[in-house]
Amino acid sequence: MIDWDALLLVGLFALAAMLATWLLQLRTRNIGFVDVTWSACLAVAAIYYSYTAMGGLAGRLLVAVLGGIWGFRLAIHLLSRVLHEEEDGRYAHLRLHWKGDQRKIFGFFVAQAGLVALFSVPFLVAANNPHDDIGPWMTAGIAVWVLAMSGETLADWQLSRFRADRRNKGKTCRTGLWAYSRHPNYFFEWLHWFTYVLLAASAPYSWLAWLGPLLMGASLNWITGIPYVEAQALRSRGDGYRRYQREVSRFFPWFPSGERGTKD
Repeated sequence: MIDWDALLLVGLFALAAMLATWLLQLRTRNIGFVDVTWSACLAVAAIYYSYTAMGGLAGRLLVAVLGGIWGFRLAIHLLSRVLHEEEDGRYAHLRLHWKGDQRKIFGFFVAQAGLVALFSVPFLVAANNPHDDIGPWMTAGIAVWVLAMSGETLADWQLSRFRADRRNKGKTCRTGLWAYSRHPNYFFEWLHWFTYVLLAASAPYSWLAWLGPLLMGASLNWITGIPYVEAQALRSRGDGYRRYQREVSRFFPWFPSGERGTKD
């Protein structure tokens, strides 16, 4: 059986971490720290579940290693951006829209703690897989994780290198993976969550592992991801980004239409 009390403890830990992060943004005026905390909390959750779960050794170790590496890599990448760049335009716009009302910002941070608990469920389920050996399903999960992590890391690196060049200020990155998807980092982030669907095969409540790709896909495509990113891109890059929207696939990597270029 699954120890659901562990999920409650993760939620309380995330709540404490988010409260501390909210206090940090009061001083820094940067809501972007919330993404760093979100990623780090999920990494901690993966490791914690692996320690407390009653599953076989193989599943618990894989959840700890794969979930931990994914979460901490993303947290470090986001922290570097938050520390060296101005507040993300999406959050700056949100702050302006809310007129700096800290009650609304506080509620936003609290909601992120709830999302940490919800998104950690696939880790919890996979860590309770009873098998001690790495079988075909776990092997497939590892393969998906390697592909997803490689793609996400490459996309993040390509975008960071593009943004670091001052000559590209106000332009749209259309090099590497960004020539085939407007959001390749989001695509591979979504793909990563299928790892735990595969690791959870044969585990009690294995169907709950589908929360990862389903919730992440919905969030990225229709709630907090692409809609906000593209609205900000249109505000800052105008017609160049509209051309990018017409020529490059929104989410799934695919061959671009029209002329390819890097001058937008």
